[in-house]
Order: sequence, then structure tokens, then C-alpha cells
Amino acid sequence: MRGNLNQVIRQSVGVFVAFALALFLPAGTLAWPAGWLFLVLFFGFYLGVTVWLFKHNPGLLQERMQLGSSDQKGWDKVLFPLLLAFPFVWLMVIAIDAVRFHWSPLPNWLQGVGVLVLLGSFYLLFLTFRENTYLPTVVRIQADRGHTVVNTGPYHYVRHPMYTGMLAFVIGTPLLLGSGYGILGGLLFMLILARRAVLEEQTLRHELGGYPAYMAQVKYRLIPYLW
Repeated sequence: MRGNLNQVIRQSVGVFVAFALALFLPAGTLAWPAGWLFLVLFFGFYLGVTVWLFKHNPGLLQERMQLGSSDQKGWDKVLFPLLLAFPFVWLMVIAIDAVRFHWSPLPNWLQGVGVLVLLGSFYLLFLTFRENTYLPTVVRIQADRGHTVVNTGPYHYVRHPMYTGMLAFVIGTPLLLGSGYGILGGLLFMLILARRAVLEEQTLRHELGGYPAYMAQVKYRLIPYLW
């Protein structure tokens, strides 16, 4: 447990530093209130979920701290590094746009909307973590953890509620930070994530018992009544 705690602390510090550098180095200034607000909100959520998992589901926390696995699907070994690096590049572009050059400024009132959307994304992501103990960072069938289908909570409405939460995240973040181009970049991220969702479902349908029946019960992947 002590070793796990040390690893959690190191990773948390690393996430904070990486996000702070991605925001404020390209901005060229620390005098960016929206940037600090985003960092406080995001890292507060990150820490909150990490502490909750450490106390209530350490197995899932340990699973999510692994950035690779021998049984990770080959196609995910290509997509996952892109999805891992994209947010940092995206935040850098947002910072350059919103602070340095003001390429695509947004009305100030949209910052409040962005905060609400961002908080909504965090709530949905937390519900997903709380409901699904089989939620790794990479695509694999977790036979070692007794992997079964989850169909409760947000999984009752969409098959990939984590991706739904991330969709709200990539909309709320650029609204808060004031970058129209950031919204376009976030939607590009979601296209990659949507492709991953389709491939992930092919794996689950063929290798996880009960998943075809779940797909028949829950029709939509990310957005109810749309897709």
C-alpha cells in the first residue's frame, strides 16, 4: 500500500506539472485567471477521483496507473499514445490562441457556460468511475480481474459514458479558456476517440460474454438518440 501511495503522489505531481506547463509556457505569462481556474478545477477533480479510488477501489486505481499491457490490443497501441499526447498539444494551442494572439476570441459570458459544462463533465466521469470497476486506460479484456458487463448507472443510457464525459470536457475547456479553435481541436480529439469506441466494441462483442446482449439493450454509444 505504501508503494502504491508513493506512486500515486508521484503521478499526481507529474500530471499537475505537465498541465501547468502546457498552459502557461505557451501563454508566456502567469497572469491568466482563466488558465488558473481551469487548472484548479481540473486538478481538484483529478485529486478527488484519485483519493476516492485509493479508498474505495484501489484495484481500479492500480489498473489505471498502467499505461500499457501485454494483452493490449494492437490497434490501441497506435491510438492510445495519440490520445495521451493530444490533450497537452491541444492545451498549448489553446493557450497560444487565447492569450498570445487572440485568433478566435469568445465572448466573456461563455466562460461561465464553460465552467458549468466542465463541472458537468467531471460529475459524469465520476459516476462512470464509481459504477465501472473495469475501466482501464488501455483496451484489454481483464480476465485477471473477473471482467463482466456493466449496465447500471450511466451505462444504462450510453455504452461509453466516459467518452461522453470527455466530449463535455473538450467543449467546456475551450469555452472557459476563451478559444474557438480549441473547440475545433477538441472535436478532432473526439473523432479519434469515437473511432476507438467502435474498435473497442468489436473487441468486447467478440471476447466479453454478455456484451452483444448489452449492445442490443443500450442502443447508443456516446449521445442518447444520436450515436
